[in-house]
Amino acid sequence: MKPLSDSPPPSVPRFRLGFLVNPLAGLGGTVALKGSDGVAGLALARGAQPQAEARARAVLAELLPWRDRLQVLTAAGSMGADIACELGFATEIVHTPGAVTGAADTEATAAALRARQVDLLLFAGGDGTARDICRSVGLEVPVLGLPAGVKMHSGVFAVTPRAAAEIVKLMLEGGLVLIDTAEVRDIDEAALREGRLAARWYGEMKVPAEGRYLQQVKCNGPEVEALVLQEIAAEVIEHMEPGVTWLIGPGTTTAAVMTALGLPHTLLGVDVVRDGVRVAADADAATLERLTAEGECRLVLTATGGQGMLLGRGNQQLTPEVLRRVGRGGLVVIATLDKLRALGGRPLLMDIPDAALAEALTGFVEVVTGYRSRMLYRLAPHA
Repeated sequence: MKPLSDSPPPSVPRFRLGFLVNPLAGLGGTVALKGSDGVAGLALARGAQPQAEARARAVLAELLPWRDRLQVLTAAGSMGADIACELGFATEIVHTPGAVTGAADTEATAAALRARQVDLLLFAGGDGTARDICRSVGLEVPVLGLPAGVKMHSGVFAVTPRAAAEIVKLMLEGGLVLIDTAEVRDIDEAALREGRLAARWYGEMKVPAEGRYLQQVKCNGPEVEALVLQEIAAEVIEHMEPGVTWLIGPGTTTAAVMTALGLPHTLLGVDVVRDGVRVAADADAATLERLTAEGECRLVLTATGGQGMLLGRGNQQLTPEVLRRVGRGGLVVIATLDKLRALGGRPLLMDIPDAALAEALTGFVEVVTGYRSRMLYRLAPHA
């Protein structure tokens, strides 16, 4: 296994790539079993050859030029570590399967990758693999599938391994990557073998898609900022759950949320909203710590235009204690596409003194850029 001693400079944190291979995926196809769920042994006895390993290796091979910027988190052996170590990637094993892998190993690996807050979970398998991963991660982790199974009805798969690699490269290079949800579907293989087609919906997962600007807006012209801010505000408000404490940070972009709520806004301060009511205006650190201790909380922030500074400048009342309670999952970043494009691929930045907290917050965050429109964008410590 490659050691982590050759880490890149602190200003360029490693991209945490979750990597999961279902070595049994696709076994049933060539031997006319319509899949591999529950019949892997029979497929092997009939001479079937594994399909997933070659496709997974092809993607990592495409990413070799970025090897020093990647940390691969995976399961031991044929579920990912063999390939990652063979190609020389810095590798961390999060699960060790038994001699024969199964759905329980997929679920355990996916759960461990979710807990490690990977930037992307890349998996090789089919609909059954996607179904197992969906049970473990839901909508908490962006996923991208490499089609290696027999049944490919779910919408979470890249067209080809190369297409998957291109999406990862775009994320590594700071491109705008649209985040969307896609359905996880699977068919009943037993029914299919009897000549009956019975499909089921198993849930949805987040998937990254290439975020070219002109493909994400309804017109070919530049954004009209006032309209975009209204759309951003509508998207945020739609997700304001009852009983949750919402901290609304400083800036004109966040002001649009308060305006849409019909509430006054502190332009250079932090307001606190709960159940549509402003419970604190221009709150100081002590007030924020008290209010966030009362239950679930979210933090709405926007970056400083041109600089990309998100935390630690102009919002120092957001103490490490407050930020820990919010967590990366509770951080709601909002920005227009024009603001993100002006960064030229540079990450959003944070200047906070707590190194452990900075590490926990580092990674890709969702940025609300409009109504039902979100991008994945990197958040990193200030150099």
